[in-house]
Amino acid sequence: MGRHVRRGILVVLALLIAAVSIGVGLVVTPDQQVATAGQTIEVGVSAPTLDLSGPGELDLFGQRLDTTVEFAGPVRPRIRLTHITLSQQLRDFTSGGGDSAASLSSALVDGFRRYIYWEIAVVGVVAVLIAGAVTGWLRRGWRASLVFIALVLVVTEAINVGAIMSTAYTAPDKLGDVRSLQALVGDAPELRVPAKQPRDDVAGRVVVIGDSTAAGIGNSPLPDPTPDDEACHRSSDAFAVALANVGTAPVTNLACSGATIRAGLLGPQAAGSRTVPAQLSSRALADAATVVVSVGANDVRWSDQLLVCAVSVSCQNNAEQAAFQQDLSAFSVDYLELLSALQQLPTQPEVVIDLYYDPFAGDIDCLADLGVTAEKQEAMLSKLTAINEILRSGAEAASFRTAEPNFDGHGLCGATPFVQGVDDPAPFHPTPGGEVAIALAVERALRAD
Repeated sequence: MGRHVRRGILVVLALLIAAVSIGVGLVVTPDQQVATAGQTIEVGVSAPTLDLSGPGELDLFGQRLDTTVEFAGPVRPRIRLTHITLSQQLRDFTSGGGDSAASLSSALVDGFRRYIYWEIAVVGVVAVLIAGAVTGWLRRGWRASLVFIALVLVVTEAINVGAIMSTAYTAPDKLGDVRSLQALVGDAPELRVPAKQPRDDVAGRVVVIGDSTAAGIGNSPLPDPTPDDEACHRSSDAFAVALANVGTAPVTNLACSGATIRAGLLGPQAAGSRTVPAQLSSRALADAATVVVSVGANDVRWSDQLLVCAVSVSCQNNAEQAAFQQDLSAFSVDYLELLSALQQLPTQPEVVIDLYYDPFAGDIDCLADLGVTAEKQEAMLSKLTAINEILRSGAEAASFRTAEPNFDGHGLCGATPFVQGVDDPAPFHPTPGGEVAIALAVERALRAD
């Protein structure tokens, strides 16, 4: 074998080792943790692309969102919010007010620079280790081995630094201009929380906020309902009533069918011919010792997902999946706003986030005529799991509790279903028994250590 051929092979090996080393370095280099505005943030980089510029990445409760800020280079910053504390500072963090703006900019820049330094060091170590292993396998002499290892290190770092340098030079200025979460993700609703109100004489009040699951739609109406009760389809079988029956504290149910975070909880909601005030603006929350939250299904159009899946040949087409992922991303941003608003409530109540139940627990034989197959069931449950993971991750980050109702053996096709059937007033919503099961899950969450 000629000298030029051997050199060519060594150069190819050096390039292969460089590619592997950079890939490993990007994977194993730890994200750098920084604190800003009372929040804990991890700063790293997203997976490399072939594009020479583009958005960075914000990881919010498991959802990867493109930033509105554009960065140069194929490797761009990734930012992950891991822990939420200190309510007023969180409000500043989301809106850019107070002293949080400068703190956020400084923390992001510091975290990204530290990540770059670590990544360069990790890639170099990996390249040397792989090159050393290759020279051992080739049984080269120590002098030739050192030359090859040095060559690999130079080539690897040249490619690595060249790929990330455009980002490393320009990203600090870009991140330095980030003054709020809204600057990173664009559209974030204005927080609406009740001002501190004179407290009632009643202590330990429980307040339920949320959507049709909490309102109890499809079950018995309330006796002597108010216009808002009727517009929101609040029921005497709602789990809020069950909580009141088993406890000693009064329970106020503000939930409204069709509510989303933006239109219902943080903002007013059109319900029939009425406009129902934002649930978080209610004076009842000024005396709340416990707040139970049921929200998310309407934000991601879960009912529409069920309907489309039932009538479609497949529930996994690319267009539908892309639309659902977009809804999840928007929901995660709104959910952060809701968590912030809940942390700012005057009495700092215990907060329980309800996860959604499995409406298909058990068999689905009764849905065969509607075209619901085991594959469709699995697809729908995967989406339900995605919703619940956002709810769970956000609750954990905010140090809130979660309640997970157990409908095992009482699914839609069970002998005693906890879910209303397709011919009932509110298909897939809880029956009175299902509402009791949710109330029991809330009680378990409140009693847990």
